[in-house]
Amino acid sequence: MAFDEAVAGRVRKALAGAPNVVEKKMFGGVAFMVRGNMCCGVIGDRLMLRVGPKGYETALSRPHARPMDFTGRPMKGMVYVEPAGFASPRDLEAWIEKAMAFALSLPAK
Repeated sequence: MAFDEAVAGRVRKALAGAPNVVEKKMFGGVAFMVRGNMCCGVIGDRLMLRVGPKGYETALSRPHARPMDFTGRPMKGMVYVEPAGFASPRDLEAWIEKAMAFALSLPAK
């Protein structure tokens, strides 16, 4: 599955200036790693976010979010957000901040 380059560009812009961010092709899309841990990414036109177990239910309660079920089974701590859920720059930044906070809580790899 290809990823939407325009969405990836928006994520790159939102992550600009953040230290230790590396971009990797993954899951048929693109993932952004922070200190070696997956933070967020783009699959198709959806945002993929690693919010962690504690942030999972809160993230799912937000509009346009659903469990990440890439393998056919939901991955606890990972969510997809449909484009309507991050249409504004403010919404995109809020989602990325949640994923960044979780990634930074993990030990560096």
